[in-house]
Amino acid sequence: MSLSLIQITMEEITDPEELARLRVQWEQAERNSAWLQAHVPEIYTRHRGKFIAVAGEELFVADTPEEVHALAQAAHPEDHGSLSRYIYPQKMARVYAHQWRMAAL
Repeated sequence: MSLSLIQITMEEITDPEELARLRVQWEQAERNSAWLQAHVPEIYTRHRGKFIAVAGEELFVADTPEEVHALAQAAHPEDHGSLSRYIYPQKMARVYAHQWRMAAL
């Protein structure tokens, strides 16, 4: 794909109601993230090979992303800051970095 085909549109949100809604969503996501971080060792040990979601600072586990999302949404329909992850079956090291090609000297 050519980079010239990629279009990016940025919009500034100034509507106070929309900003308030987004602030609530951000705060919910922050609480769910903090809860997940506090329970990572237990969750990642017990639920390998599963999809997890955290909503309302509560854990949900399922075999598919659709299932886990439905469980979280049913229990906490007001939480728009839910988080989801897939926990790989094996524990392994991962490198999350942009890989640059280096020129030969």
